[in-house]
Amino acid sequence: QVQLVESGGGSAEPGGSLTLSCAASGDTDSSRYMGWFRQAPGKEREGVAAIYTGGGGTYTADSVKGRFTISHDSAKNTMYLKMNSLKAEDTAMYYCAAQRRWILPIRRLRAGEYAYWGQGTQVTVSS
Repeated sequence: QVQLVESGGGSAEPGGSLTLSCAASGDTDSSRYMGWFRQAPGKEREGVAAIYTGGGGTYTADSVKGRFTISHDSAKNTMYLKMNSLKAEDTAMYYCAAQRRWILPIRRLRAGEYAYWGQGTQVTVSS
């Protein structure tokens, strides 16, 4: 099993930036595929970005494309989400997720494809 711990959430003004981190520990072989998801109150969990940690292939939701960047540092077993040009609609609890087995590329932003989850970190964007 792999344990995932998110950090870096907080408050920001519209147009501002935040960087989230997700540190993986334990069986890090179970985190070959990792992703960021978010869930706002009353809404379904939404895939934001995903990455293959073995080769860096990334996938980004249209809603954040051009504003959010996912990356992974293998030496630190840590995934990042750099969020720029934040909008009020980006307000949500952000979760990181991981999976060992191969995920079809078109399914890498689907929450149901991931077996391991962190506890979440809150991001609030308001003026």
